[in-house]
Amino acid sequence: MTTAQGDALGLLKLLAFDADDLAVISAHVQDARVETGDIVWRQSEKRLVIGLYRQDWEQTLSGEPVAGRLVAALRFDRVLACKSRNIDTAVPDTALELIGIEFHPSDEPPGGSAVLMFSKGGMLRLDVECIECALTDLGPDDLGVSDADAADRDGDLGGLA
Repeated sequence: MTTAQGDALGLLKLLAFDADDLAVISAHVQDARVETGDIVWRQSEKRLVIGLYRQDWEQTLSGEPVAGRLVAALRFDRVLACKSRNIDTAVPDTALELIGIEFHPSDEPPGGSAVLMFSKGGMLRLDVECIECALTDLGPDDLGVSDADAADRDGDLGGLA
């Protein structure tokens, strides 16, 4: 796992190159809010990028009474295929909540499948040559976009909100 601290705000940049590293990133993106329009599959570049509003777990653990969210980007490189289930990409402002990320190795390492699990049974399966993932914080969600009527826009998030 490679980490880099951002500026004085404590922004993270995490890189994952194996399943253990990916588990750390999964912990940081747990309960992140995502809109389907912020899921970008760039097949020609073998890259998937997801814009998200992740819970500021560091702030939560420090005892802040109301934890904030951070605007972040989650990137997977060396992606051979991207398949979805129960995610309607035709409706770009559908709200999802990312539950976590799992890695299932193939018979021929270092390849396998990274599975992103969302609320309401939504899933993305990424068939990858190897694990190459980055989580980069872009800054605090000062406008509160992630929580502003997210449940009202798309109904209940499956009891995970």
